[in-house]
Amino acid sequence: MVKEIIINNNSYELIKNYRDAYNEEEFLSKFTDYFYDYDYVVGDIAYGKLRLKGFYDSKNKKVKKINDYKNVDKYLKEMCANDCKHFIVHKK
Repeated sequence: MVKEIIINNNSYELIKNYRDAYNEEEFLSKFTDYFYDYDYVVGDIAYGKLRLKGFYDSKNKKVKKINDYKNVDKYLKEMCANDCKHFIVHKK
């Protein structure tokens, strides 16, 4: 079942919830208008803390190598704790 999340009239869907990482209350408390522009937002949990990072679709004109969604697995492997809980939301 796909979970839909509405934030300021923007619709998102939870597309990955690895190790049951998604907590809506915590996500909404960390989500700011900074993330409105991104196509994807990745949340990872390490040491009990949630971090968010925005990514663009490869076709988005604002994409750079560091925030290209095709590199999300590399980000999770290299920049996050080993096998950390994480989730991904996609802007519809």
